Amino acid sequence: MTSSKPTTLRGALPGLRRTAKHVAPHLRSERPLLAGGLAAMFAEVLMRLLEPWPLKFVLDGVIASSGAEIAGEAPTSLTTVLLLASTGLLVVVALRALAAYLMTVAFALAGNRLLTRVRGQAFTHLQTLSMAFHDNSRTGDLVARVTSDVGRLKEVAVTAALPLIGNVVTMIAMVGVVFVLDAPLALVMIAVLPVFLLTGARVSKRINGVSRQQRKAEGALASMATESLSAMRVIQSYSLEDKMSSAFASSNQKTLKDGVKAKKLSAGLERKTDLLVGIATAAVLYIGATRVLAGALTPGELVVFITYLKAAFKPMRDLAKYTGRIAQAAASGERLVDVFEQTPKVVNSSWARPARRFRGDVWLRGVWMSYTPRHPVLRGMDLHVHPGERVAVVGPSGAGKSSLAMLLSRLRDPEAGQVCIDGIDVRDLTLESLRPQIAIVLQESLLFATTIRENIADGAPGTTDTQVEEAARLAGAHDFIMALPHGYETVVGERGTTLSGGQRQRIAIARAAVRDAPIVILDEAMTGLDKGTEDEVIAAMNRLTQGRTTIIITHDLAAARDADRVFWVEGGVVTDSGRPDTVLDRRTGAAAATGPEAEPEANAETTEGKEQDRALTT
Repeated sequence: MTSSKPTTLRGALPGLRRTAKHVAPHLRSERPLLAGGLAAMFAEVLMRLLEPWPLKFVLDGVIASSGAEIAGEAPTSLTTVLLLASTGLLVVVALRALAAYLMTVAFALAGNRLLTRVRGQAFTHLQTLSMAFHDNSRTGDLVARVTSDVGRLKEVAVTAALPLIGNVVTMIAMVGVVFVLDAPLALVMIAVLPVFLLTGARVSKRINGVSRQQRKAEGALASMATESLSAMRVIQSYSLEDKMSSAFASSNQKTLKDGVKAKKLSAGLERKTDLLVGIATAAVLYIGATRVLAGALTPGELVVFITYLKAAFKPMRDLAKYTGRIAQAAASGERLVDVFEQTPKVVNSSWARPARRFRGDVWLRGVWMSYTPRHPVLRGMDLHVHPGERVAVVGPSGAGKSSLAMLLSRLRDPEAGQVCIDGIDVRDLTLESLRPQIAIVLQESLLFATTIRENIADGAPGTTDTQVEEAARLAGAHDFIMALPHGYETVVGERGTTLSGGQRQRIAIARAAVRDAPIVILDEAMTGLDKGTEDEVIAAMNRLTQGRTTIIITHDLAAARDADRVFWVEGGVVTDSGRPDTVLDRRTGAAAATGPEAEPEANAETTEGKEQDRALTT
């Protein structure tokens, strides 16, 4: 998900358009609220336009009245003018405050709803992406995209962009009014805009570049924190606390430097903008005063000019103020869109159909699969498991054994060959009907930080409490669960760390049991257990797998001897298969033999074993 990022505001526009494409569907559902907010915004703009005029009438009326008194003339109804102007100013200010309140609430509510929907869509989309994506992504960085990046996206979409639009509309309206009042003075007023645009473009380029570096560093920091906290047992066991703290501090310092640099640039742009506004105000004040003395303007109109000048340049100040935040949000939006534009590699084909209840006949025919390009793990594997048969897949580490589980569940698809169940290619079946018919017990049985009952019930939607307890009894877990403080309602720690390895494994077996799946895969499910616990888990697994097609993936030769047949996998292919004692004795004997003269004999036996297996399976 890495790509070259633009470093200018203009260069960021394509990325912003990409972001808008994914945000727009959620904004559509908020049209009534956004329309109300825009109406309130335009009402507030109108009140801003009206606000200086009562002061203009009062000022001109007072000056006119003072001139009449000096000339000995009777004063006009100044009291009436003052009363109307004061009342009008109060009404305008009150309406403006109400409009501003309604605008803020409407935009904030729309923004939070938008944030909720986009974040939910992002999380859901991440769960649909294939294992090939997740294996090559850092968890902490993905978490940062779903959480903080979505928050910054809301910032630019609602809390900064929409009010900025209101200020731009205000500026355009005010410039139009002052052109009607006095065109030459209006030209003086807007003369600083080109200077601001040139200055802002140069500084915003640097802010955008720094902001992208900061978001990238924050993603790396989140990944480091996630990895460290999830591996706390390893860190403390190997006394790596100082090393991890030092690495985190270095990354943390990098984000601090980038953040401070962006703030300095943004603050510098704000101060330059204030200086430009001050220059424009001084010029308008001087030239406007000369035009008042010349009779081209009234004093009240000059006050309106000055008031409009400050209000009209507010968008310039806001743009300077929000440049850093908009840059960060634009970078966050692109990072989020990078996730949305990732497509799942494993999906239902257009011709896929729901699977019937499996008999459990498993075939792999000439299967090739790789995790990284040009480095295949499976190299034309052939394997056949009969319905209800219990087989063991044995071989050295890295031979491709665990890849079988991923292929059968379609967590990955082969690059070549076929994976068939009951004679049907699994790619011709819907994922929703395929995966529930395969139960997997892994070496590391991950549990969620919720109750034991919910962890078991996660095995199959709609599982009842009675079915949960029956599965727990089958797994030999009921007794120790009832001995816990809250029984089945006991909340386990994250990843199940508050339970022992054997307890976690038996709950995982119970979770697999509620699926009532015709195919069961045990992937190194007994690794790391002590002898007593292993015996209990083996008994539970035997109860789980009774009458089901069972594939035991293991490097433990003793565990493989209880299988009906053994497949020896090496180099991504099945090099031997047959009865457990025959294959295991043959393979261990071949491994013990040394010298080149032992090799042909082993190869001959391997070939003979494969031919016997073909005869058996046909």
